[in-house]
Amino acid sequence: MRYKNWLITGGAGFIGVNLIERILRIAPQANIRVLDNLSVGTEEDLRGVCKFRKVKSDEIKGGSVGVELMVGDIKDYGTAFAVSKGIDIVIHLAANTGVAPSVDDPRADMETNIIGTFNMLESAKQNGITKFIFASSGAPLGEVDPPIHEGKVPKPVSPYGASKLAGEGYCCAYFRTFGLKTVSLRFGNVYGPRSKHKSSVVAKFFKSALKGEPLEIYGDGNQTRDFIFIDDLVRAVLLAAASEVGGEVFQIATYKETTVNEIAEKIKDIVERRTGIIARIVYGQCRAGDVRRNYSDISKAEKMLGFKPLYDLEAGIEKTFDYFLNGTGKE
Repeated sequence: MRYKNWLITGGAGFIGVNLIERILRIAPQANIRVLDNLSVGTEEDLRGVCKFRKVKSDEIKGGSVGVELMVGDIKDYGTAFAVSKGIDIVIHLAANTGVAPSVDDPRADMETNIIGTFNMLESAKQNGITKFIFASSGAPLGEVDPPIHEGKVPKPVSPYGASKLAGEGYCCAYFRTFGLKTVSLRFGNVYGPRSKHKSSVVAKFFKSALKGEPLEIYGDGNQTRDFIFIDDLVRAVLLAAASEVGGEVFQIATYKETTVNEIAEKIKDIVERRTGIIARIVYGQCRAGDVRRNYSDISKAEKMLGFKPLYDLEAGIEKTFDYFLNGTGKE
């Protein structure tokens, strides 16, 4: 573990708490500061993986001691600057996530994902931070023939894709102009334990099935995605953090194409097999901004970061189901 003082924005969210749990398991003496507005993740979620103390911006003089939580918003530069003091590395997870919210309110998406990311990059530069990991997505590429990879020209379909592309652009610029070692990771569709607040397809389907509600698919269900288990994604983040690379973009996924119908059937089968609950699959209207096919060529991440996913879809779905079944995944 190269760094001692970590700043994780959005650290109370699904990816954040899993990342914090892994960091503390590997390096119990690591200092971690979390910046989160608690719009999705909660203090209870963070408390599930660590003990922490809450701090205010005027209390921060240098690096954190243990785990600290500062409740605040990345859209405020003063907050971003204060929380970055004494930090060695930033893991920037905080974002307005998902295509649908960006279509409903493009301005809110832009303000969080572009202005917020700029604030964190500028704060990192001003505070002498040397490494910055940006959580991006496959959405910047838009509707292109898969597998998607870093060499394809981005043509975002949704405002979300556009805002993430802007974040990648600023990360590249801050590396090439200011020397901040930025790495943009285009996450696939991540799923796994501690995802009870997520509105993504796997979490949504499990929550619906266990409540006896139908699994609603938008469109015909033949749209494809690349589903990556949370443990694999966290490992990719840590590999990027440990690397010497800067100014690069990486696809972080599994290099496997899965339809939404296939995911729904897997979840329906495991719920019926292990609980006896009969799950129905229903179909609704297509959503604006959704791409038809999406899965990732991860060759660059394998070569430059040493990343290779360890979980196949069956194993990951089983572990995710265990989480939702034992009650911790219920809302």
